[in-house]
Amino acid sequence: MKKLGGLILILLLASGPALAQTFNEADLRRHIGYLAADKLEGRGPGYKGDALAARYLQRYFKKLKLQPKGDNGGWYQTFTVRNSLRHGGQTVDTTTRRTQNVVAYLDNGAAQTVVIGAHYDHIGLGRDGNSLEAKPEGIVHNGADDNASGVAGVLALAKHFAQNGIKERSNFLFICFSGEELGLLGSKYYTEHPTVDLAQVNYMINMDMIGRLTEKVLVGGIGTSPALPAVVQAQAAPLQVSTDSSGVGASDHTSFYLKNVPVLFFFTGAHGDYHKAADDVDKINFAGQVSVLAYIARIVTALDGQPKLAFTPTRQQQSASVRMKVTMGVMPSYAADGSGLKIDAVTDGRPAQKAGLRAGDVIQAIGPHAVTDVQTYMQALNNFEKGQTTQVKVKRGSEVLLLDLQF
Repeated sequence: MKKLGGLILILLLASGPALAQTFNEADLRRHIGYLAADKLEGRGPGYKGDALAARYLQRYFKKLKLQPKGDNGGWYQTFTVRNSLRHGGQTVDTTTRRTQNVVAYLDNGAAQTVVIGAHYDHIGLGRDGNSLEAKPEGIVHNGADDNASGVAGVLALAKHFAQNGIKERSNFLFICFSGEELGLLGSKYYTEHPTVDLAQVNYMINMDMIGRLTEKVLVGGIGTSPALPAVVQAQAAPLQVSTDSSGVGASDHTSFYLKNVPVLFFFTGAHGDYHKAADDVDKINFAGQVSVLAYIARIVTALDGQPKLAFTPTRQQQSASVRMKVTMGVMPSYAADGSGLKIDAVTDGRPAQKAGLRAGDVIQAIGPHAVTDVQTYMQALNNFEKGQTTQVKVKRGSEVLLLDLQF
């Protein structure tokens, strides 16, 4: 890992000194180190750590001399979430709390705007049902990769475009969303209450878990505009890239896609620490993240000289961001190929592990519901209630298995 990251960084220094100077490990370490510190208690929406994170982001945007673009001329766009606090397996509190998106604007006097975003919330102390720990309650889930890494990316790109000495032919809207882990709530709220007319938005870039580069970067959404595939591939070197056409996924770009905005989604891969307390700063590949951010900047620069992107719909999903009534306890791979949903990790004590599923299995159906990718998997789960039993069809190597599953 260290050798690969060092090689990538050397290549970037040789081919793009301006990018290498802007995107540096020291900045990323500082941002992720603060956001993923125990002090912030996992950045649960509406809690103390959430407010501390928002204040940090607002101060940094102000330092860059960006314009506030939240509500009423401020940095924040405030909305409410309902946190279902659980204890001993029972819901004991459903208090409504207030949280906020943090929104900043770089005004280049252009006719169109590029949105660059990531969600800064995580799952706090593991009490909202999203943790994959066997006994999560009261444990700080720092979320260094998910998604302090994406937020550090927003801050780094904001610094780059604010200080690169170039006046691009687009304005930039930098948004750090809250409430993503509760169902894309912050991005949904923004697209329903935009502070920049969505008709003026050229495209949206979303970064979710970009801190653990190993071999490839997944770029989703390339089918949402005819101009995107060629640019995404042309700017990839020296990185290896895998692409997916769909504009819908389990992250905030979905909210913009559903408003007919072209999107690109950047993701460096799943890992066994997803939604667990072990997702900490010491696991971040900072050199790899520098290379991903330089790649994104190259894409934005290449698109800057083109006309406003045409939007094209991709695979249509009936429910892009439903909060599931049941879960299986797996970490899915987001690099879908249409043959099923590959599992990257299985959580001990959850339905999938009890049924005998393993990392590397490919889910092809849950009961009568076919599974071809992340979204059909989510749709399939939405047909079941807690306590129900069914069978899950999985491919393991060359073998197809039917396993009994209880939610």
